[in-house]
Amino acid sequence: MTKISKQTRKALEQIKPYVPGKPIEEVQREFGLDDVIKMASNENPLGPSPKAQEALREAIAGINIYPDGSHYHLKQELARFHGLDPDCFIVGNGSDEVLKLLAETFINEDDEGIMADPSFSEYDFAVSLMGGKIVKVPVNQELGLDLQAMAAAITDKTKLIFVCNPNNPTGTIVSGKELDAFMAKVPDHIIVVFDEAYYEYVGDDSYRSGFDYLKQGRQNVVVLRTFSKIYGLSGLRVGYGMAQPELIQWMSRTREPFNVNSLAQLGARTALGDNEFVETSRQVNNKGKEYLYQEFRARNISFVPTHANFIFADVGVDCKEVFQSLLKQGVIIRTGDIFGYPTYIRVTVGTEEGNKRFIAALDKTLKELR
Repeated sequence: MTKISKQTRKALEQIKPYVPGKPIEEVQREFGLDDVIKMASNENPLGPSPKAQEALREAIAGINIYPDGSHYHLKQELARFHGLDPDCFIVGNGSDEVLKLLAETFINEDDEGIMADPSFSEYDFAVSLMGGKIVKVPVNQELGLDLQAMAAAITDKTKLIFVCNPNNPTGTIVSGKELDAFMAKVPDHIIVVFDEAYYEYVGDDSYRSGFDYLKQGRQNVVVLRTFSKIYGLSGLRVGYGMAQPELIQWMSRTREPFNVNSLAQLGARTALGDNEFVETSRQVNNKGKEYLYQEFRARNISFVPTHANFIFADVGVDCKEVFQSLLKQGVIIRTGDIFGYPTYIRVTVGTEEGNKRFIAALDKTLKELR
């Protein structure tokens, strides 16, 4: 062990750095390709909201000025959109940052957070970074969250419970009936974090947002949303949390003063009102996932029906080999081994052209590997 290593925080020994989806530019360099499509990180294949693009072009000349550290205008728009007081919002550099702020606010050494397995790895990162312990509860046979088992995992050390709904990477949801039963078992002092990054894609009537509990006045509920998915603003990095004002005030003590840049704030509040783009994006996603379902069934590839903009599918062979073969053909997807499923892939629903290109590339790949 080096002298530097001896000086680092003990909690860092448990941290596994997040590995994002492979960038298009990297694949172009690595394989000498010009035409590469990314279907790995659940971005909107239609690009950013047109209204946001227009607003950003006009605002570029003002980036010599520091952004509004209080996010005043964005909070005002969010408050109108959701029917809440502006004091119920905290804005982050992506909802990832809001997750980190939650851990910084509530997790002491040896405190526990509960999450499903598999689910979004940033929950593990945020809790572990603060010296806490993450308790992973396996998903059920349908790869959905097992809320009963998650409730049973609560101990006197539990501080946070993460409910990813729809769940990443499986795309499953939990119903309102399931959530009601779960919430009845959660003590009032434990914070339930509803991560709803894919909320706008859900069309199932049985779905219930954590927002309902917030509106009921629950003090221990945080609801996360993002502009990275259906709004098409992944590159700007802006997300937000909703909770009762007291909880938001405590979280705000851990936030950096200029954590969200001025273009991100403007883009987010403009995109929030672009209803036509959101609806078009939803329709494209619905059409695209039905096409991929059809093509998977025709090839006897099992998959999890999704309520998001990605599909978790079992291709029956080593997912890392599939990943490398698709890369050579200019198609980037996500491997399932990082979630504990070595023959699964997660593919983002793309445009009609992108989906067809993915299927053609997958056919070539599976012909080589099977």
